[in-house]
Amino acid sequence: MGKATRVSFGEALAELGEKYKNIVVLDADLAKSTKADLFEKKFPERFFPMGVAEANMIGVAAGLALTGFIPFICSFAVFVTGRYDTIRMSVAYNLANVKIVGTHAGIGIGEDGNSQMGLEDISLMRSLPNFVVIQPADDIETKKAVEFAVEYKGPVYLRLTRQNVEKINPDNYKFDFGKGVILKEGKDVAIFATGALVYNALKAAEELEKENISVKVINIHTIKPIDKELIIETAKNIRKIITAEDHNIISGLGSAVAEVLAENGISAKLKRIGLNDIFGESGSTSDLYKKYGFDINGLKNSVKNFI
Repeated sequence: MGKATRVSFGEALAELGEKYKNIVVLDADLAKSTKADLFEKKFPERFFPMGVAEANMIGVAAGLALTGFIPFICSFAVFVTGRYDTIRMSVAYNLANVKIVGTHAGIGIGEDGNSQMGLEDISLMRSLPNFVVIQPADDIETKKAVEFAVEYKGPVYLRLTRQNVEKINPDNYKFDFGKGVILKEGKDVAIFATGALVYNALKAAEELEKENISVKVINIHTIKPIDKELIIETAKNIRKIITAEDHNIISGLGSAVAEVLAENGISAKLKRIGLNDIFGESGSTSDLYKKYGFDINGLKNSVKNFI
């Protein structure tokens, strides 16, 4: 089993703190859960516990960014993006160089239930001008994405998992911002997956190959700006497209892909896999993924039914 991407984030930020002396971290009383505590242990003078006051944390981070610091603000995805109005005015409008890290995203967090699940955060953050939205799929990609976020000049939303995710990328992986990663070629159907569902999509495709169903799998780590060229090229050659995400299907990855297809007159058939305009519930990650068709078997069945 691989690492949770929140763990990879904490490790990467603690390492990058040595090189970038202007990185600061703000925490809303969840440092152990977001793994921001790894930075705190190394650089306590650059770590600011803000208490359960996310809106204040966002405002302080914007001020720090406008004076030359690179602030990372960390909380559960549902809590930090729930302060949307403050993010909109203090960060997005001011083009403040703030990095918002939302952990515990999706139903994958398990037993904590809907109140802790970020299921609408991509919808919110991709709607904001000046923001980019990144959701890495494994340990290696997360560390590369964190390094990118440090060097990128502007607001970033980084969406991370509570649960462990399997490794899919090689050790020499290069993070290419805004570009999808083709993990497997195929001709019958294409799956655009993001975050925790990338590994499951890849394994489902490998199993379907044994049944003579050829599936192309693409990892979309950058949801905004999305890789329009790759979506168009793929859809022109493969007329059946599936998107897979641990998020509400409304205005998430599926909607982003649909927008590209519609605006460019591509007549491919599209199926969106995600939460179908509902709230989450409590249960183990494996049970929830099975119920909502996010596991390997569920994705296999979705492909079969679709084609």
